[in-house]
Amino acid sequence: MDGELPSKESLPLLFDEMDLQQATQCYLWGLPLVSSAQWQHIQYDTFKATSNDLIFYNSYNDRLGILTGNATTPYIISFIDLAKNGPTVIEMPAGHTAGGLGDAWQREQAVIGEMGPDKGKGGKYILVPPTMKDFKPAGYFIVPCTTVNMFFGFRALDPDPKTTEILVKQVRIYPYADRANPTPTRVISPPAGKKWYGIQPTGIAYWQRLHAVLQNEPVQDRDRFFMAWLKNLGIEKGKPFNADERQRKILISAAQKGQQMAMANSFAKRFKDVKHWPDKKWDYVMVMKDPSQRADNYDEFFERSSYFYEAITYSKAMITKIPNVGQAYLGSYFDSTGNWLDGGKNYTLNIPANPPAVNFWSITVYDIATRCLIDNAQKNADLSSRKDLVKNADGSVDLYFGPKAPAGKEKNWVQTLPGKHWFTYMRFYGPTEAYFDKSWKMDDIKEVK
Repeated sequence: MDGELPSKESLPLLFDEMDLQQATQCYLWGLPLVSSAQWQHIQYDTFKATSNDLIFYNSYNDRLGILTGNATTPYIISFIDLAKNGPTVIEMPAGHTAGGLGDAWQREQAVIGEMGPDKGKGGKYILVPPTMKDFKPAGYFIVPCTTVNMFFGFRALDPDPKTTEILVKQVRIYPYADRANPTPTRVISPPAGKKWYGIQPTGIAYWQRLHAVLQNEPVQDRDRFFMAWLKNLGIEKGKPFNADERQRKILISAAQKGQQMAMANSFAKRFKDVKHWPDKKWDYVMVMKDPSQRADNYDEFFERSSYFYEAITYSKAMITKIPNVGQAYLGSYFDSTGNWLDGGKNYTLNIPANPPAVNFWSITVYDIATRCLIDNAQKNADLSSRKDLVKNADGSVDLYFGPKAPAGKEKNWVQTLPGKHWFTYMRFYGPTEAYFDKSWKMDDIKEVK
């Protein structure tokens, strides 16, 4: 200080600190937008898909790059650019499906399938760009979109692979303008043997991806202060990415620090009532109360950042409060003693008899660094009620996690990787009343010494 004022020499340091603090918060703010844009970039540039194509993530290798992907059921995904397509039609066939539409910020815009307006009987949806609010053609389920880039995805829940393949080939996506003679929708598989990750980039690439997607999207009223902060860092709508050397150093540092904050915010959640069972280490994965990301008097900034650092896509069906429909997700990042789950150690988990799931349950192991399916030599990341697991006499199931399978327990084992940490999701498809009233209770993951 120079008396009661900052010294002349300290002024650049204060501005650097101000920009760094704002940049770390912009990192957290941008997580859902950047991960959505990155996956869209992968589908367009790596898989050579268009807005009117579907990517069919069917095999284990297909799903390795998806943020906390489910290894039990296939994913069918499309990213739709309404700036190129204009109003866009999705024809959904009848079938046992769960899916929906999300905007570029991963806010749910519509549910499709069994919990949507078509009730699993199929129908035509039309995605309306944000600039065409009064466009409402007859005969469609109208979806007013809040962003230009839209996510469409669903899971086929029928256990028969042939039924799934037939259903996927019946889905059609095309511009409304081409409805009289639409181009057939292609179904594309990710290229075999090609590594890819649909996760947020690191370093300066994070900001370049954020800048690119901001050019095409309308600025939400809630985000105008963040846009002002980004302007101080060389990132503006309608202008090239123009960070100078000072700003680039700050952005790179902020991406690193912001990611560390995101890890703490996701893997050591400090939200109230985040534990399903107060005395156990199973967190609610989704702590947002509504897909709109809005709560009373505020928007769920930290709740949103927590989920979208470690996962992608969000639907009301994933936080169902109605027994026997939708899904429920619990996450565990620590063992029973409070230590991070370590890929070089051996663990066990007991699943008591009669898990509270009408359809099926699954537990999936993820690499903590990528938040994607663990890429092990076993080529398996999940154990579920759809697999031939060895059960105990009382109907419970003991699961095992570690570098080597315990003798005779190979069917109940997922291989972890020494030198890498991991975490897991427990999913209940069609959670029953026993889940909601907590009369069914699962223990923590325990290290086997």
